[in-house]
Amino acid sequence: MHASPLRPLAATLLCAAVALSAVACGPSADGPASAKPDATRTATPTGPFGGATGSQILDQAIGATKAAKSLTLSVDVTSDGEPLKAYLSVDTREKCAGTLTIGTTGTAELIKVDAKTAYLRFDESLLRAQGEGESPEVQEAILQQLRGRWTKTSPTDPDTGDMLALCDLKGLLAEFEQGGSGITKGGETTVGGQKALKLTEAGDVDGETTTVYVATEGKPHLLKIVTTGGDEPGTIAFSRYDRPVEAKAPPAKSIFVTE
Repeated sequence: MHASPLRPLAATLLCAAVALSAVACGPSADGPASAKPDATRTATPTGPFGGATGSQILDQAIGATKAAKSLTLSVDVTSDGEPLKAYLSVDTREKCAGTLTIGTTGTAELIKVDAKTAYLRFDESLLRAQGEGESPEVQEAILQQLRGRWTKTSPTDPDTGDMLALCDLKGLLAEFEQGGSGITKGGETTVGGQKALKLTEAGDVDGETTTVYVATEGKPHLLKIVTTGGDEPGTIAFSRYDRPVEAKAPPAKSIFVTE
């Protein structure tokens, strides 16, 4: 059976996350933060973050988000011309549950119960993609064996490890770096029913603009990152901070066991 065509999806989504959050990936090419004046600096403290600049607020948001014990990640982006989607709840104890979808290839469900054990289930579209190039008999056998069933795997398995890399919360958030500059502080709004402050940075090329929404009540978590223009437009949303992640092994009768 061929390796899943979703195998590189985790790395692709990680790259997409970096592209979407270029605003949060360290100092700009113009030099260190101290070398670039911040247009958002004000003399009189106003708003939920007082007189903090956009860059300072973003640093607070990145710090608070990295300190989270768990969160739910919703990704809807385009990378290399291919639509990519993910919906995952993940925590720092290596529990994870959700779905990954790439273009029209199909959707994979995943459950990671601990550092050693995970389960994957592919929809029929993805199973057919796996059997592409095989004889009709082999393709049918794959469907008969795996349709609607889970396969047990290890997060270190080379055929599934990249996909399960999205279950590494610390690894995902490591891409966000503090110390950026030139972030424009915008107005207040709501995201998913939560009050938020809008931060914006215009990209250097292709008319790309990245907008970040930061919670203004409670901890200043990242709530949403939206990129328009450029090569990888899309949205990454963050929710359900510090909530328990339900990641239990599926019923034994629904797990495919190789003979």
